[in-house]
Amino acid sequence: MKIGRKHSWEIPEHLATPEDVFLNRRQLLAAAGFGSAMALAPGGITSAFAAGMDGYPAPRNEAYKLDRPITPEKINANYNNFYEFGTQKYVADAAQALKTEPWTVTFGGMVEKEKTVDFDDLVKAMTLEERLYRHRCVEAWSMAIPWTGFPLKKLVDYAKPLSGAKYVRMETFLDPAMAPGQKQVWYPWPYVEGLTMAEATNELAFMATGAYGKPLLKQFGAPLRLATPWKYGFKSIKSIVRVTFTDERPKTFWEAIQPAEYGFWANVNPDVPHPRWSQAQERVLQTGELVPTLLFNGYAEQVSGLYKDIKGEMLFM
Repeated sequence: MKIGRKHSWEIPEHLATPEDVFLNRRQLLAAAGFGSAMALAPGGITSAFAAGMDGYPAPRNEAYKLDRPITPEKINANYNNFYEFGTQKYVADAAQALKTEPWTVTFGGMVEKEKTVDFDDLVKAMTLEERLYRHRCVEAWSMAIPWTGFPLKKLVDYAKPLSGAKYVRMETFLDPAMAPGQKQVWYPWPYVEGLTMAEATNELAFMATGAYGKPLLKQFGAPLRLATPWKYGFKSIKSIVRVTFTDERPKTFWEAIQPAEYGFWANVNPDVPHPRWSQAQERVLQTGELVPTLLFNGYAEQVSGLYKDIKGEMLFM
């Protein structure tokens, strides 16, 4: 992608959050230190923040713009799906039980060499940037988020998969003593998600280590989560501990629970309803406004080519 190229999902700059307003806030976060930034949003912060917020706020990649204002952090930080800590949206307090230190990520399966890496060392091997992305939940609500992190392709390159690998399987932690939701035996813990290699190396696929100019809050899926903005939000797995490269399609968490309602692909499409509700519109959390849902959540230009040769599969759920 080249900076300055117009995309179908971009709008005139005057309709988005003013740049100087958001940058001033970012500068304030960087200068204020631990206590002031903690006051801006509830929830725990990972070790990088406590150590001085190295790398935060990261430079913004201006190639990724929004068609609506950024959702205020206070709203986003208090409206989360994180079934490991409860099935309600208001899990921020419960998610503070998440222990993010120490945290390692294991790379395995079809790779040149399996390895387990400390999270801080992994981040040091990457160059952080900020991207503004839409987030669309399968439940038909949406928000807009300034993620910090690095392209998933960089993680793929770091892992050095073998040429026969076709899928990237991601897995979250398993610790029922820490996360009471994992004591619910009717769920297939740990949470598992997957992408094809083509999806994983697409320019939009992003590994988030932070949001709103600082490391991830625990309820956001600290310290490492996936952001795939053209897919429904349940595809963006939180608190990742294992990345496996394989030639077999992974059976993902929601697909295992209810395959009639949740498939492997889960691409946003307003014309394909969920079996129990329409996807034609979405509720914007900041305003409560109902707006039309866009194909691939507005990112069709970047991702529609990934699926043009796939036949006989339910790509949209």
